Amino acid sequence: MAKRGDSGKSAELFASAAQAVRAQGAPLAERMRPRTLDEYVGQPDILAPGKILRRWVDEELARKAAEAARARQAESGASPDEAPLPRPKPLPSLILWGPPGTGKTTLARLVAQAADAHFSMFSAVQSGVKEAREVIETARQRLNFEGRRTVLFVDEIHRFNKAQQDAFLPAIEDGTISLLGATTENPSFELNGALLSRCRVFVLRHFTAEELGQLVDRALADPVRGLGHEQVRLEPAARAALCLLAGGDARSLLNALELAAAVASPGAGGVKTITEDLAKEALQRNTILYDQSGEEHYNLISAFHKSIRHSDPDATLYYLARMIEGGEDPLFIARRLVRAASEDIGLADPQAVLQAMAAKQTVEFVGYPECDTALAQAALYLAFAPKSNAVYEAMGASRAEVKASGPLPVPLELRNAPTGLMKALGYGKGYQYDHNYPYHLGPMEALPDDLRGRTFYTPGNLGFEKEIQKRMEFFAKVREQIRKGGEGAAAEPNPKA
Repeated sequence: MAKRGDSGKSAELFASAAQAVRAQGAPLAERMRPRTLDEYVGQPDILAPGKILRRWVDEELARKAAEAARARQAESGASPDEAPLPRPKPLPSLILWGPPGTGKTTLARLVAQAADAHFSMFSAVQSGVKEAREVIETARQRLNFEGRRTVLFVDEIHRFNKAQQDAFLPAIEDGTISLLGATTENPSFELNGALLSRCRVFVLRHFTAEELGQLVDRALADPVRGLGHEQVRLEPAARAALCLLAGGDARSLLNALELAAAVASPGAGGVKTITEDLAKEALQRNTILYDQSGEEHYNLISAFHKSIRHSDPDATLYYLARMIEGGEDPLFIARRLVRAASEDIGLADPQAVLQAMAAKQTVEFVGYPECDTALAQAALYLAFAPKSNAVYEAMGASRAEVKASGPLPVPLELRNAPTGLMKALGYGKGYQYDHNYPYHLGPMEALPDDLRGRTFYTPGNLGFEKEIQKRMEFFAKVREQIRKGGEGAAAEPNPKA
């Protein structure tokens, strides 16, 4: 009859064997996950020596090493070092934000290894709030009965809506868990303020081509986890293509490398050669990061608009191409062209908004892909047009005045009087019909009494606005002459007006 402990050992052996089988069949990207921060490539902004997260990990690993050394001394019978060991530092709750394939999960695991806590993984894609609460309750029992905290890693944490995210708050607040959240979406948009206030956000960027090259070389050389046990030769052009076309995504890069190595035909001596064409085929295409509802959507349209404002035709075309290649709705681009035409050009070139509207009509008429040149034509026209934000500033100033002064009464002379009562109340009385005056310019003030003399629109000094400035000066001069009764004095107003 087997003892109770034997069954536990058997279960551990079976679990270990199953893990080994899974590891052998795991994709190359999974097998090559860094086991220490020294193996971790990239992200110098948060992991370079001296950075706060790297310092926390290094100090915790050093503390664990000192504890292990003290334990070995005790086992050997040697006199133990009586100097007090540093106490474990609780891991603060962190949000790791970055594009796919930038090492968020790997970094979370490495940070958790250094923490003096139990590590639990949880995916918001596969589970919901009910399961999250169960994991947190288990963590609470672990803390109560074992005195051990839990590091809870929640992948794709943005999949929980902002109300559901509140489920993590009490456990973070009372120290039951340290939360490690990973997300590809901007935390400012996708996480609620209460959760963000309790977490430190670290931003992970795309890997550079040089960093991806290091990952490729390591995978080819590693005989245990990588492809080093196979005879694989990667042509320099193929290496360059993989590193460029992977779009900064390490997972996509390594999976493409593994596929190319698997299908490459052995040549002389059994060596498999990965050519540039094979590498491109394995990767399929340039992985363009673009989510029509995510942050990159707003990043690119912002860069596009600001490049137009900056009068930079090359940057304008580049960001336009990024959006088109990413599958952006062409009407969305056309709408931004119309906005840029009025916001940043305005009356400096009144044709700009017409060009933008023509592009919008072309989009509706022919659609993708034929409308791409119409979008480019309008974008270039706007980039080269003289710039003025006078219309934008004037609209902002007038709206601010409306909010500040409220609904001031319209002057009586500007009001229509379709009824006898309204005429009796003075509606329309004193109206000065502009066509009865020289140059069709009457002397009447049209603003409400409290705003007489206010100026909202001041034209710029480029393009057509130079002509507008001359007209404004002329209008003011003529009206001043009429008011003084000099040359250009008023004729009798038309009573039928």
